[in-house]
Amino acid sequence: MEGFWRLLSRIKDYKRNFILSIISNILFSIFTIISIPLLVPFFTILFDRSTPEPVLPQGNNLNEWLKYSISYLINQHGKEMTLLYVCITLIIVFFLKNFFRYTAQYFITPMRYGIIYDLRKKLFQKYLDLPLSFYSNERKGALLSSITVDVQEVEWSILSVIESVFKSPVIMAGSIIFMLYISPQLTVFVFFLVVFAGVIIGKSVTTLKQNSFNIQDSMANLTSHVEETLGGLRIIKGFNAESYQAGKFEKENGFFRDILIKVINRRDMAAPLSEFLGVTVVTILMWYGATLVFKAELEPETFFAFVFAFYQVIEPAKSFSSAYFNIQKGLAALERIDRVLDMHNDITSKPNARTKNTFNQNIIFDGVSFGYKDSSRSALSDVSLSIQKGEIVALVGSSGAGKSTFVDLLPRFYDATEGSITIDGINTKDMTVASLRSLFGIVSQDPVLLHDTIANNITFGRNEYTDEEVIEAAKIANAHDFISALPNGYQTSIGDRGLKLSGGQRQRLTIARAVLRNPPILILDEATSALDSESEKLVQEALEKVMKSRTSIVVAHRLSTIQKANKIIVLEDGKIVQTGNHTELVSVDGPYKRFVEIQSFA
Repeated sequence: MEGFWRLLSRIKDYKRNFILSIISNILFSIFTIISIPLLVPFFTILFDRSTPEPVLPQGNNLNEWLKYSISYLINQHGKEMTLLYVCITLIIVFFLKNFFRYTAQYFITPMRYGIIYDLRKKLFQKYLDLPLSFYSNERKGALLSSITVDVQEVEWSILSVIESVFKSPVIMAGSIIFMLYISPQLTVFVFFLVVFAGVIIGKSVTTLKQNSFNIQDSMANLTSHVEETLGGLRIIKGFNAESYQAGKFEKENGFFRDILIKVINRRDMAAPLSEFLGVTVVTILMWYGATLVFKAELEPETFFAFVFAFYQVIEPAKSFSSAYFNIQKGLAALERIDRVLDMHNDITSKPNARTKNTFNQNIIFDGVSFGYKDSSRSALSDVSLSIQKGEIVALVGSSGAGKSTFVDLLPRFYDATEGSITIDGINTKDMTVASLRSLFGIVSQDPVLLHDTIANNITFGRNEYTDEEVIEAAKIANAHDFISALPNGYQTSIGDRGLKLSGGQRQRLTIARAVLRNPPILILDEATSALDSESEKLVQEALEKVMKSRTSIVVAHRLSTIQKANKIIVLEDGKIVQTGNHTELVSVDGPYKRFVEIQSFA
């Protein structure tokens, strides 16, 4: 029930549509119920069971009043005209019934798709807000599945909830009341038949929620596998690993097929099973009802109306089984969505956080330690360091020494578990996250580019820059010449992740992006490590232009990148083991000297 109320809580922002849809569903249900007794006068006239002389009934018996009304109309207007009146009344009632049926859907549609819009918006915003630590343990396929498949399941659940809670019960209640009025004996007989059939049908859908979890989890695995395969096709083909990837996909795809067949078979069994049981119940009902007619305990036209009323109970009851199926799938999907939406983000701005837009003095690491979740060792341990404004600081060390972790702590991609990081004497945790990150320009080893134009990739969605500023940034990054040579210049689309460009060209675009932002502090995380010599030279020239008059923190393996640094920090196992410039460090025996010797030998 908790999940059910959580599902209903999504409706609160669409109260008007929700209320109007409920009113329409109730009116639809009322006119459905009204249509049932209207069949009695039709059959009364058809079977010629009206009395020649109408006698005013003395009680509140509905049948007697209907007979009196029909007999009166026949005496006044004739049988054919009375039948026409009855048919016109039926048409009006069924028109109103279907009109409100349509308006119920008309009002619910904006709510259904509005909730879908809201959920996707919240999920995407959550994906942007969550810290990087969240994604280290999450599959991209699961996140893609949540924002597509899971959200769609919630939509169908909302529709099922509306039908099962606010429409079907009204119709069923009204029909059952009418049946009880006509014949309590026959209604009780039918009730036991329906309960028996319902128990059988109910057993066929008891495991649907768990199976829905399995389906959605398997779909997430499939999506993740496809995303990884498409992103690594070059390597997969280069290592002739197509059959390996195909085998992994086949295994997951086979599991998805088997569980889906199991669920669909169980779902599809509900319709024929319910129809068979329904026909069986109706047949037994007709046999038993006929015996009452033969005994003159029930009139034929009343019995026909009873059967029609019973049919109005069966249809909503059948919709309950499909609604139950959809609600169970929707609740499973909603749990996956809420798991992400309820995820706590520790990297946020304090209520009284300060806005800082300038860098004037220094950056100080004071006893900083950090460890990743699910890791027994620290990535950084008791790191203390001062970086002065205008310095170029290079971080050196083997893979896993803590270089990337060091620079990730500066813009608060992660928070230090111990110690503090201050900029101009202000703790980074006391600044707003947005203003802190505005101090940094980041150029990483893997260029992050969007499937968009070159101009939009340089401006990165910000519209305050002029075309002249964009071109000037591209010139500083040594990118203007190759951009100008492209068919559409700065309006050329670069494809998914910039695959239409070479590695050096992609990297120069990210440098142009950093230049355009004009940050006081530049972070270069192995920006040239994946480039060939010619591309590296162009990128290195661009970086040297950018680093002028800026504080720069450079992570690099290549000696050419770090020799000009004012300060070199040598890291081993998360600890600072050496500090100094190139001349100082190369003159003493230590990790840096060995690093230089290896580079020179290479």
